Amino acid sequence: MNTDLISSLLPLVALFAIFYFLIIRPQQKQAKAHKDMVSNLKKGDKIVTNGGLIVEVAKVEETYFVVKNSDNTEMKLMKEFVAKLLEN
Repeated sequence: MNTDLISSLLPLVALFAIFYFLIIRPQQKQAKAHKDMVSNLKKGDKIVTNGGLIVEVAKVEETYFVVKNSDNTEMKLMKEFVAKLLEN
């Protein structure tokens, strides 16, 4: 009876392990890399927002950035809406 329980749970455990290594773990690594990138942004860095705008960081605040558009218009951008850093 004990082996029946183990043999019936084994595919479920294997499925969870595959799910973890193929989906959950890479997503966690990507989120950590994004958080590190956002925390290392500084004045003068060019970034792309989630909306597709290319802006330059003018000032770093605790929860947001003050960014400049191409016409030097300043606006506030919440840190979680930074998509990526543009390489110069």
